[in-house]
Amino acid sequence: MITLKSEREIALMHEAGKLLASCHREVAKRIKPGVTTLEIDTFVEKYLKKHGAVPEQKGYQGYEFATCASINDEICHGFPRNEPLKSGDIVTIDFVVNLNGGLADSAWTYTVGDVSDEAKELCKVTKQCLYRAIRQARPGKRLGDLGHAIQSYAEAKGYSVVRDFAGHGLGPTIHEEPNIPHFGSPGRGPRLKEGMVITIEPMINIGLWGSRMDANGWTARTVDGTLSAQYEHTLAITKDGPIILTEQDDV
Repeated sequence: MITLKSEREIALMHEAGKLLASCHREVAKRIKPGVTTLEIDTFVEKYLKKHGAVPEQKGYQGYEFATCASINDEICHGFPRNEPLKSGDIVTIDFVVNLNGGLADSAWTYTVGDVSDEAKELCKVTKQCLYRAIRQARPGKRLGDLGHAIQSYAEAKGYSVVRDFAGHGLGPTIHEEPNIPHFGSPGRGPRLKEGMVITIEPMINIGLWGSRMDANGWTARTVDGTLSAQYEHTLAITKDGPIILTEQDDV
């Protein structure tokens, strides 16, 4: 069932989103060669606690960490670990904030030190895919319009769109209906309605779109070992258009 949020609920989620965005800005300052993603995970949990919030995904279906940290060919749900980041890596940090019952979810891909032009272009295109989809997120639009905005742009640039993972509704739990595919045909799928709160989180690969699962049962990787990037925002659907609740420049 798709739940529609009240103005009060959206305001609560926006406060959580502002805190999440401020935390991502702090993470950006800390991503550098030699730092471990486990150190980043510890920082995020302490930062949220300091501001009266909790990392909602910790404990979700047995997940043990405050963040997901996916490096290079890891598509999503990478475990934070003690392996130091190296110059040339890309790493996606993804986490969900619960602030006074309001949830917000956002992932961001960071470059580490000096990265290749190939990696920079992948990150640029993936971020553009996210914002192209957000511009479609208005009442009356269909989910296929969002997916098509991502797929058509990514594939025109020579990349592939991961199909095994999707965006989703958010609140009162981490994963709510509807499922938000990042590929599709315009004019198809359920319509967006005022009051919906969703995530859009395209995962774009340099090579093939398929994924394979690590033995830990969580971490997905590209099937061909190529790089993958992801950018995610939480947004509310309003009569005046989408409101990005996790916008990092809106704090």
